[in-house]
Amino acid sequence: MTASEFQPRCVAEHEFVPWARMIADTYGLDRSERELADQRAATDLTRTLAVFDEGEPVAGVSVYSRLLTVPGGVLPAAGIASVGVAPTHRRRGILTAMMRTQLTDLYEQRREPIAVLRPSEAGIYGRYGYGPATVGNRMRCDRRALRFRPGTDFGDGGVRLRQAERARPLLEEVYDRVRTVTAGWPDRQTAHWTVRLADYPHRRGGATSLRYAVHEERDGRATGYALYRHRSEPDGRGGSAGVLQVEELAACSRQAYAALWRFLAGVDLVTWIDYEGAVDEPLPHLLVERRAVNAALYRLWLRPVDLGRALAGRGYGRDLDLVLDVRDDFCPWNSGRHRLQAQDGRAVCAPTTAPADLRLTVAELGAAFLGGTSLTSLAAAGLVEELRHGALSAASAAFRGAREPWYPGGWAFPLY
Repeated sequence: MTASEFQPRCVAEHEFVPWARMIADTYGLDRSERELADQRAATDLTRTLAVFDEGEPVAGVSVYSRLLTVPGGVLPAAGIASVGVAPTHRRRGILTAMMRTQLTDLYEQRREPIAVLRPSEAGIYGRYGYGPATVGNRMRCDRRALRFRPGTDFGDGGVRLRQAERARPLLEEVYDRVRTVTAGWPDRQTAHWTVRLADYPHRRGGATSLRYAVHEERDGRATGYALYRHRSEPDGRGGSAGVLQVEELAACSRQAYAALWRFLAGVDLVTWIDYEGAVDEPLPHLLVERRAVNAALYRLWLRPVDLGRALAGRGYGRDLDLVLDVRDDFCPWNSGRHRLQAQDGRAVCAPTTAPADLRLTVAELGAAFLGGTSLTSLAAAGLVEELRHGALSAASAAFRGAREPWYPGGWAFPLY
C-alpha cells in the first residue's frame, strides 16, 4: 500500500472488534471482551475512521462528541481518540490522511468548532494545528507532612466510602456542577461514565480496585468526591512504600475540597499520595509546609477547526477589537485575517481585509484558547508577532481566564 492507494473510511459494525484490537495493539495493550463492549457503547462508528490493507485494519481514529467548558461558556468539542497506525504501515502518510479527512469533515459539515486530544507523543500533533492548551500538576505529596494550617475551614460535612453502584449517581451530580465552571472539563454521558469507572483488573497496574470517597453535607447532598487506589513501590531501602493513587478529585466548595484532602491525608499505611490536578491547585496553600507537595507538568492539546465559530464561542476577560492574521497550513479555510470583537464578554469573529494587529498560527490560538497559555509568553518565544503596539498585551489579557484551565484526572479525553 502506498500513500496514493489508501482511503480512510468509516468502520462497519462487523469491523469494530478487529479495528479496536488493532488500535490497542499499537499502544501495547490487550482488550478484554468487557472492555470491547464498553468501548463499542461509547463509539459512534459513523465518526470512526480506518484504513484497511487487504481487508485488515491497519490504522484508525475516532471522534467522540463532547461539550467542553471554555472561558465564558461551553462549546461542542470533537474529542479525538483511538489514534493509531500499525507498525507495519508507518511513515506512509496514513496519519496525515486521516487527520485531514477528519478535520475537513468537521469544518464542511459544521460540526464541532474545536478539536481536542491528549497525545501520547506531544510532538506529533503540532503539525496538524494542535497547541498545548492546559498545564497541570502531577503532584506527589508526602502524606506524613500534610499538616493543615490552623484555621482551615473543613465545613461540617463528612467523607464516606461508598460502593460503586451507590457512588456513581453522586459522582455524576458533583462532576456536572464542577465541570460547568472549570475550563478544560468535558461533559460525560452514560457511556463515558461507564468506561471512566470501569475497573478492569488487568489494567490496575498492580494497584487495588477503585475506592469511592464521597463528601456529603449534613443534609445528605454530595459536594465532592475522590477516586483512588492503593499500590506499593520500592522505598529504595529494600522495603516498600505505600502509595495512594488519586485518580480524580472534584469539589463544589472549598470546604469539601479541604475535607477530602484531610481524609486522604489520614489514610493509614501510606507514604506518598499521587494526584494530577490544576497548575494553581489550592492544596499547597492549605498546608503548614508547602514543600510537602512536588509537581510536574502535563497538557491537553486543542486546535480550532472553524476559527470564526470557535473564537466567537468563548468569553473574554475584557473588551477587545483585534485583527488576527492566522496561518493554518493544514486547514486552509482558517488562514487569513479575522476581526475579533468582544464586548461585555460576548464576541463575534469574521474574515476581514483590515490591517492585522497580531500574526500567529492556529496552533498558538489553540494553546491560548482555554485561557492558560498566555499570548505574551508565546510572543516571547517568537511564536506571536505584534503588528500594532499594545495589541499583544490587550489580547493576552482578554484571552486569559479567571483560573488556570486544567484537565481532570489521568484519563484519556473522549472515553472517560
